[in-house]
Amino acid sequence: MKKIKFHNSNDQLIIEKIVCVGRNYADHAKELGNEIPTDFPIIFLKPASNVIFSGQSVIHPSYSNNLHHETELVLLIGKTLKDASNLQQAEDAIWGYAVGLDMTLRDLQNQARDKGDPWTISKCFDTAAVLSDFVQKKDHLLTGKEMISLKVNGKIRQNCALDKMIFSPAELVKYISSIMTLEKGDLIFTGTPAGVSKVVKGDKLEAEISGIGKIMTEIA
Repeated sequence: MKKIKFHNSNDQLIIEKIVCVGRNYADHAKELGNEIPTDFPIIFLKPASNVIFSGQSVIHPSYSNNLHHETELVLLIGKTLKDASNLQQAEDAIWGYAVGLDMTLRDLQNQARDKGDPWTISKCFDTAAVLSDFVQKKDHLLTGKEMISLKVNGKIRQNCALDKMIFSPAELVKYISSIMTLEKGDLIFTGTPAGVSKVVKGDKLEAEISGIGKIMTEIA
């Protein structure tokens, strides 16, 4: 059982399911040679058992030679939502925000994609989802101008404004609620901008979204 941590609060909330969005920044889709989604976002799942928090280490699986970082805005769902009828209803279901790292075994993902197999083993290993503390929405008005960034050993790898998303947070929540019921404690990883790259054991990662939070982690 994994619990969400809140900034400047002792409140905790049990994490339920984790819904992730792929290719939600055009430049990231292009850098990996993928088509850019236009009609619907690409979604997949991670188990809550993948979660670790800032300050804990990402364990590099022995069965992969190409571990990548993907820095993302994470949405916290605060109430049950099914088939949102409009964007405002979807927006109202968002309770808070965090920084997330969707760690990905790119070699295994590419192999699965080439075979037409699911991405599961490339996305769902232990420590594959790193979280900062959450900021409640009432304490931070998301403008889209926030910068999402990542440094590896002090060098910038990713740096982009959140408004470069193809599908906005509310659009993602509305769409996902049409596929599955969203419940209190669910998380949505909203996709990563360009600049993803390989990391190896000993690398130190610093992920940040201005006004929301920061992750410090090391590859072990």
